[in-house]
Amino acid sequence: RIEVLQGFARFCLSEDPVTETLPRGLFGPAHRRRIPHIYTEAELGVLLEATKDLAPADGLRPATCRCIFGLLAATGLRISEALSLTRADVDLDAGVLLIREAKFHKQRLVPMHPSVTESLRAYARRRDQLMPESTCNRFFLRDDGSGANQAGMLYALQTLCQQLGWQPRGDYRYHRLHDMRHTFIVRSTLRFYEQGIDVDHAVLALSTYVGHAKVSDTYWYLTGIPELMSIAAERFERYVQGATR
Repeated sequence: RIEVLQGFARFCLSEDPVTETLPRGLFGPAHRRRIPHIYTEAELGVLLEATKDLAPADGLRPATCRCIFGLLAATGLRISEALSLTRADVDLDAGVLLIREAKFHKQRLVPMHPSVTESLRAYARRRDQLMPESTCNRFFLRDDGSGANQAGMLYALQTLCQQLGWQPRGDYRYHRLHDMRHTFIVRSTLRFYEQGIDVDHAVLALSTYVGHAKVSDTYWYLTGIPELMSIAAERFERYVQGATR
């Protein structure tokens, strides 16, 4: 709150020279990166399977939640980007998504793994079967024929996690949709290391893929999960051994 007032005070200072501003760091660091929940591969599989238990069992909601959660985990999309997709934005033949209104009003193309494309194709068939008369152009729909929304997706996620007895790992009290994006970036980086890919170059492509303006924004998403820390320890050990010879 002091930081917000600092900015306002600096603005007022240009009009009123006697405006007082508090020194920076008066109460210590104001910002601290809160640790997100990084899903394991097993957790993602269990979560997607659990969507079948969402009500109504014969409605579109279970399929919509499963497909959206899977898409977030497989592409690292922001939830707003996924929900804003129209039918014209999803090219199932080419396996590419067109993100029209990303952060800072940017556009980008997001290629998908064939398995993701097939999941979207299966969802589209189910959607059109249940909603043949829908006039909404959104790709993901609710049972009333309107576009899926963030509140509904978050409620479904937290309901499932509660039913599964999961507690968030990290600093947040509840599971968040945005943790899927964190998970995608962390696990993509882990895969680069496991496959022997040059991480310094690959992270630039990853940053572009997820729609970041700066590669430093992508580094912000990295969290030291055990698998990454194990690789880091092994690399450091090899470095030390080589330096002592």
